[in-house]
Amino acid sequence: MKFFQLMVPGAEILIIAIMVYYLLSFFWNTRAMDLIFGLMAFLTLYAASTWFHLPVLQKLMLYFVNVAVIALLIIFQPELRLALSKLSVKGKKYREITEFDKFLDGISQSVYRLAERRIGALIVLENQDSLEEFANKAVILNAQFSPELLESVFITTTPLHDGAVTIRGTTILSAATILPLADDSSQLSKSMGTRHRAGLGISQLTDALIIVVSEETGKVSIARDGIMTRGVKMDRFKGIFRSIFTPPKTTIETSFDVIGRLKQWKR
Repeated sequence: MKFFQLMVPGAEILIIAIMVYYLLSFFWNTRAMDLIFGLMAFLTLYAASTWFHLPVLQKLMLYFVNVAVIALLIIFQPELRLALSKLSVKGKKYREITEFDKFLDGISQSVYRLAERRIGALIVLENQDSLEEFANKAVILNAQFSPELLESVFITTTPLHDGAVTIRGTTILSAATILPLADDSSQLSKSMGTRHRAGLGISQLTDALIIVVSEETGKVSIARDGIMTRGVKMDRFKGIFRSIFTPPKTTIETSFDVIGRLKQWKR
């Protein structure tokens, strides 16, 4: 019994160390890392208020925590969802790679390769609201998505690079698509030009997910519901993508299928 009591603190420290390591490895080099530093500063200040017996400051910080926890869960929901999805019981080699995963990996690699080369791009991913109105006035492609095709469209020497690419599912609908500009561009900085204003404009009219790659800074921005988010890293990009576009569920076996398989197994 005494041996078990001595092992409990060590086990707790090991579990906490693993949790901290996982969180730091997931959020490293992302915008959420600022949250980790802020949380550490808050804990340091809280410890100091307890050590120096500052009851007013300590009580204010406790009130702040009650509101901040809910706010953080809402703001960083994509990152938390992606982090939890990585906690799989099976090993990675047993993970089923679906068409959705392939599409997400392909478009992520394309977007950040364009950003690395500082090639401007504007990509509109259709959600519930149809983009036919804008696609029909552009160059119709109706081509199966591939990273090579998407990147080649935005090469500055091609006639299709000026405008947006619209995507429905895993199909590239159109290229050189003209989008309406946002009337209120107060949230855009001076370094953001027509491409960002067009992305913000279509996000105010539809529920689409808009991806903008800046030609000047090489940063990736995401616009949705009239809000533009700058400097999105790849991990956060994938988290936002998964939170909006739910992967198709696999079909559930019916009772007849199960009975049939049992009969085959008996044979």
